Amino acid sequence: MKSSTPGKRLASVAGPISRRQFLGSATLASAAFMIVPSHVLGQGGKKPPSEKLNIAGIGVGGQGGHDISQMTDENIVALCDVDTAHAGGTFRRYPDAKIYKDYRKMLEEQKDIDAVVIATPDHQHAIIAMTAIKMGKHVYCEKPLTHTVWEARQLAQAAREHKVATQMGNQGQASEETRHLCELIWDNAIGPVREVHVWTDRPANGLFNEYWPQGVDRPKDTPRVPDTLDWDLWLGPALNRPYHPAYLPFRWRGWWDFGTGALGDIGCHACDPVFRALKLGHPLSVEASSSRVNKETYPLASMVTYHFPARGEMPPVKLVWYDGGLRPPRPEELEPGEEMGANGHLFIGDGGKILSQKKNYVLIPAKRRQEYGNPPRKLPRSIGHYKEWIAACKGGQPAGSNFDWAGPLTEVVLLGNVALRQQMREELTTKKLLWDGGNMRFTNSEEANQSLKSEYRKGWSL
Repeated sequence: MKSSTPGKRLASVAGPISRRQFLGSATLASAAFMIVPSHVLGQGGKKPPSEKLNIAGIGVGGQGGHDISQMTDENIVALCDVDTAHAGGTFRRYPDAKIYKDYRKMLEEQKDIDAVVIATPDHQHAIIAMTAIKMGKHVYCEKPLTHTVWEARQLAQAAREHKVATQMGNQGQASEETRHLCELIWDNAIGPVREVHVWTDRPANGLFNEYWPQGVDRPKDTPRVPDTLDWDLWLGPALNRPYHPAYLPFRWRGWWDFGTGALGDIGCHACDPVFRALKLGHPLSVEASSSRVNKETYPLASMVTYHFPARGEMPPVKLVWYDGGLRPPRPEELEPGEEMGANGHLFIGDGGKILSQKKNYVLIPAKRRQEYGNPPRKLPRSIGHYKEWIAACKGGQPAGSNFDWAGPLTEVVLLGNVALRQQMREELTTKKLLWDGGNMRFTNSEEANQSLKSEYRKGWSL
């Protein structure tokens, strides 16, 4: 199996990406950019491209419905959602698919399923994906891959052991813009990069919270559960609490028990191109500051700082994350009237800066952009985020955000949420958390280590 080789920095990868590669080699950063030659599909006993996959969707009322709509060249044979009203539109679009409320019943009874698409709330991702992986099903799972750091490592290991095709739903990894950024950095357009800033307007936008609530307390009233919702199945492994419309649909993202906040939601999108371009692995440390934190929801706004070690010829890097409308100082290289944007990236190198503008990565100031032009086009282009996974299921190369990539990326993103926990607030005023990635533990805080894994409700396990 062959892959284009952009210069001496990159190498071809024909199999699953190992954790060792993630931790330091240049291979991982390039291996995620795959092309899929038609002659390799159908090898190793996998389905050839002439055969359609039988796909099941789990959690199809929102993003899951969109994901399924991108796979209609295959057979959509089953759909599962605990909220029949919220998922009703998706159910009607696929009248031939069998309908379920409990994914366990679906996977146990329907033997023709080849692959599953998971787009439930974050707290259910790992348990559902693990069940499917152990049954030999290929898995597409929305971001963040898991709810906790520990789950991310377990899931990546299981996918590798069971040799199933996987993909996390950070669609931008397949984009032209991500490849262009890598080519700029690797062409030394701004020299060695030592600092990166990444920001998002989520969870709030301006004076009105247009996404989901954070920084609020648990509701005290207990309204009746809608007839169309199985609340016990919706809770799944989360600890028991009464139903309330403050949690769903979509608003679960801001609650510690169900979601991963602004960082978990957007971080796997926004940090992915940074990790690829700078070939990042595990950080050395993480520290955080934020607005008021409680035991129920993530803060209204936060800043999380990661420090990464040198990688080969690349120097150490400081990565700063901002959410809730916070952002870094305006670069002096911007022209009057130029905006930074509500969501963006700023790369600071020894020889210049790169700013994201309208999803593109550009050199600043504009004069430097005009002088430089475009970097050599060396990376292979993607056949499409969803098509990558379909091709991998049929025996092609690993998808660009397969779990060997997505698992470690999710781990690092979710370390920031550990640092944002209420119980860490005072501790982090006196020190930063030191991370031992190989052993998956903080070396200077047992308190923080307790948040790497969450307690499951009785009857649920990974």
